[in-house]
Amino acid sequence: MSPLDFQLVLLRRMADHNPGLVEDARRELGVPLARMREANKRWQAMVRSPRSRSAAGRYRSVLGPPESTAARRIGDLDCEAWLWPLPLWPDLRFEVLLAPNGAVWNEWLVRAPGAPSPALRALEDLTPWSCTVDEAARAFAPARPLEGTAPTRWGLAFTAPDAGGVGRRVVAEFTWGLLQRTAVDG
Repeated sequence: MSPLDFQLVLLRRMADHNPGLVEDARRELGVPLARMREANKRWQAMVRSPRSRSAAGRYRSVLGPPESTAARRIGDLDCEAWLWPLPLWPDLRFEVLLAPNGAVWNEWLVRAPGAPSPALRALEDLTPWSCTVDEAARAFAPARPLEGTAPTRWGLAFTAPDAGGVGRRVVAEFTWGLLQRTAVDG
C-alpha cells in the first residue's frame, strides 16, 4: 500500500456522506473507482489480519516516517503526535496520537502547523470538508463530543448562529476528523 492508496481509504469512508466530493477528489488523484475499492479492501485486510502489525507500525509502513513528531499532553495524559502530509489535503495533516506504550489512541485529519484555520462564525460556514473536529469545537464552544456512527467517525453537538444571528442547535458529523455534514435541530 502507498500514501495514495491510504488517501483512497480515507475517501472510501467519506463517500458514505459526500459521494460527489469523493468522486471529484478521486478524479483529481487520477485513479479509477476500482483502485479505491481495492485500496480499501487491502487496508481492511491489514487491519483485521491476525498477524497484522500494530496500528502505529501499519501507519509507518504505509505512510513512511512521519513529517513531524511532538510530545503532547491531553488533560493529564502524555502522548506523542505523529503527522503526515497528504497531497489531496495540503492544509491538513494525518495525525496519529500514541500512548506511552505505543498504542494508537486516535487517528484523524488536523490542520497543518502554520496553515490558517477557516473562519467559522455561523452555521453557513460549516460546509463539507471545511473544517476539522478541533476547529469546530473551538469555534462553537462549548461543544459536546458525540459517539460516532462507525469507526473513524466522530460527532459534535453545539450551538451556532444562522445567517440571521439566531442560535441553532447543531449536530456535526466528521469522518477521519473532517466535517462531512451537519444537522440542525429546530
